[in-house]
Amino acid sequence: MRRGETNPVQSDLPDHRAQSVHPALPDRPAKSGLPEVPDRPDRHPRRGIAHYIALGLSAAVLLIVVALALVLVVVPRIAGATPLTVLTSSMEPGLPPGTLIVVQPVDTDTLGVGDVVTYQIRSGESAVITHRIIRVDASTTGERSFILQGDNNGSPDPDPVLPEQVQGRVWYSVPFVGFANSAVNGVDRAWIVPSLAALLIAYAGYSLARGVREAIVARRERAVADPANPPGRG
Repeated sequence: MRRGETNPVQSDLPDHRAQSVHPALPDRPAKSGLPEVPDRPDRHPRRGIAHYIALGLSAAVLLIVVALALVLVVVPRIAGATPLTVLTSSMEPGLPPGTLIVVQPVDTDTLGVGDVVTYQIRSGESAVITHRIIRVDASTTGERSFILQGDNNGSPDPDPVLPEQVQGRVWYSVPFVGFANSAVNGVDRAWIVPSLAALLIAYAGYSLARGVREAIVARRERAVADPANPPGRG
């Protein structure tokens, strides 16, 4: 070996000086030129069966409240009828206690056997009875009178009923609602009953509208998230 020369050391180890290690990166889709939208949690997760049950119940409540308002408030007022509550069992089983009856004014000349009418016990007093006509009598002068009896009674009412005592004929009845009608009476009924009906209708309508809106929003967001398989597509 000459002076000034060096003998390089041979090694079987790999040379790391010219190598760089990069961590493995996940495959990225090719850029489409559209701005990337960051992932975000779904604000409206898929509703379960409980949500749709609640929506159905809200719709049912709305329909029931509207129907009751029509039957108990609107229709009687338009027709000039009077809602009354059955308090005794004399007309069972057809009209048990708690039944609300709507009594419509009637021409007494059209009344006959089988009609259920409401009459004043004594003319000019507020106490009334609702029973069925079982016989129609006529005097020598042509004046009519009615014999009435409760369906659940064993004998007719003690006194004949004159035409001027008749308040009207039972038009229709709604079971179980009469107690609520009796709870509100006098002057207060004119505004309390319609107000309660309006509040119930408003609440049921709000619940129904909210449920429908949430369902529509969720449906649209699912359609945006998965355009290839929009909701409702088989």
